[in-house]
Amino acid sequence: MESQGSVAPPSKRGLEIRLLGPPLLLRDGVPMRLPPSRKMLALLAYLAVDPHPVARGRLCELLWEIPNDPRGELRWCLSKLRSLLDGANRPRVLTAQDRVALDLGDCDVDVTRLAGATRAGLETLVDSELRALADSCSGDLLEGIELGHSLEFERWLAGRRSEFRSHFIDVIAEVGRRTPVGTPEGLSAARRWLEFSPLDAQAHARFLTELYHRRMLDACAKHLDGAAKTFAVAGVEFAPVRAAWAEIRGASIRLAAAAVREPLREQALSPQAGSRRASIAVMPFWERLAGAMVRSDLGNALAHDIISRLARLRSLFVIARGSVFAIADDGLGLKEIGNRLGVDYVATGFLEQHETVIAVAAEVAEAATARLVWTERFEARSPEPLSVLDDIGDGIVSSIAAEIENAERNRAVLKHPGSLDAWEAYHCGLWHMYRFTIEENARAAEFFRMSIRLDPTFSRAHAGLSFTHWQNAFQRWGDRTGEARQALEAAGQSLLVDDHNPAAHWSMGRALWLMGDLDEAVRELERSIHLSPNFALGHYALSFVHSQSGDPAAAIASSDHSRLLSPCDPLLFGMLGTRAMALIRLGAFEEAAEWGGKAAARPNAHIHILGIAACCLALAGRIDEARNHVARIRLQNPRYRIDDLLDTFRFDQDAVARYRNAAALIGLVG
Repeated sequence: MESQGSVAPPSKRGLEIRLLGPPLLLRDGVPMRLPPSRKMLALLAYLAVDPHPVARGRLCELLWEIPNDPRGELRWCLSKLRSLLDGANRPRVLTAQDRVALDLGDCDVDVTRLAGATRAGLETLVDSELRALADSCSGDLLEGIELGHSLEFERWLAGRRSEFRSHFIDVIAEVGRRTPVGTPEGLSAARRWLEFSPLDAQAHARFLTELYHRRMLDACAKHLDGAAKTFAVAGVEFAPVRAAWAEIRGASIRLAAAAVREPLREQALSPQAGSRRASIAVMPFWERLAGAMVRSDLGNALAHDIISRLARLRSLFVIARGSVFAIADDGLGLKEIGNRLGVDYVATGFLEQHETVIAVAAEVAEAATARLVWTERFEARSPEPLSVLDDIGDGIVSSIAAEIENAERNRAVLKHPGSLDAWEAYHCGLWHMYRFTIEENARAAEFFRMSIRLDPTFSRAHAGLSFTHWQNAFQRWGDRTGEARQALEAAGQSLLVDDHNPAAHWSMGRALWLMGDLDEAVRELERSIHLSPNFALGHYALSFVHSQSGDPAAAIASSDHSRLLSPCDPLLFGMLGTRAMALIRLGAFEEAAEWGGKAAARPNAHIHILGIAACCLALAGRIDEARNHVARIRLQNPRYRIDDLLDTFRFDQDAVARYRNAAALIGLVG
């Protein structure tokens, strides 16, 4: 099959339209001179990509936001298109009933060819056809053409560019899989696949196979080191690449060559490789338009955003966008998706737009059983859809992470301890840790240590162990200094294993607070939410530190954001309590009393939360209510005094004076 640059006999070429890359029209292999009109090229692309009759009014709205004579300009563009596209006895620009369409059935249009090949399945193409398609479609749609004042067209163009680029990457990946290992073409195909898919584990496996075949072991090591840093910066799980590399080294060249030809390399790229974690596939969100469910740019963008944010949390194995989008139109059920991608959970949903309101319905189900784990509906109002999706995405990501973690905890705690793997032992630890008693905290530490023995590279297990030592120090369940040092040591191990895990920086920030290094504590906690803005515990811990001696306004903002991200969090009592402490420092005593009361009402609120609530109510003049909390405190610890509270926290001097004044009013002194 001829490449794009070759020239066939004129009688066999006809009209060719190239819209991927700089726009180009050829007639019988000869490039045609195009008018210098971006609007005309935009009109050509819009009608060619979506081949159906379009109302003239719609085209005017799309391309001319503030025109003097939109219909006149449209007529001019159509006349230019006729001069370029129409044949002697072959009209291709069709206008009827105030609608416009293009008849390009006998033309070679690159966007049509690429979309058609993708729909039919790239496996139906012979190798020469596949390579020709890859060579002819390497640029973006309407490359170099922008219409800065036509915002609606720019949004359409951005979505279509993303769609065709995704199709092109699929073509490049298929070429990479098919090209024989060890040939010059094999290395070139692997390199090109990697160039366009730098975060695709399969692309890295293919490239490493080529290097290993040539015994370029130093190059393999350098590639792995550089790729690990790239994945870490992007917040993408690197374990599948390491697993693939381990298999490449252990397999014969013949087996490695056969493996990379497969569309999915289950053993190398399975989420169960290495340390098992719960895995999830987030499918593209459908959009309801005119009563029908369709794939849309907005739904694709929401799914892509959720995938990226979940990956940055590093608590789940998240299937890459390319894999889920590749099967999104196959009409698969939940169990089939689970089998195809090898995942435990599947997230699906749809959205609707009503003027300035966007509503999104989302749900998560177990793949194996199709049992619904979580479902919710979100609504937001804004004239700009993408800004709305950002807010909605926060809620979806945090809910998915929390609900799956809760499901995994409940499943793990029912298993016999002797049968647990590292992932399950970790979740048993969480289950006991969130009981917030000295006995359950000790039990949690045992499970975290078990998880670490089973997998010393499990960063979150080290962070969990750090939390149990932190609890021992904070609640005075052990020697505060010794427990603080152990909390710091475990947090350091968590960072050593995975410096890009937000939970590792969270545990380090809390440990540093225990040690009295408040500035470094804040830096570590800020790093945790920089790595993952959806990490609710990072925002809560920042609120905790700022509420005592830092910026009280920042404490309130962080508290509010942590509760927005995780409204049912086991540490919700703390999120409410930090807001109350910040309000005391601001002198807003009545408001502090309300939030302190909410914190104390949580079923797992500890004795210090009751002390904070009592002081807030006393400062607000609500003495009888405050004494009710003192009575609850006395039932737990008859010897509890205000010094127990003040020695536990790190309040500034003004705050200390206010707490002592409150304690004097309700009998918590001496």
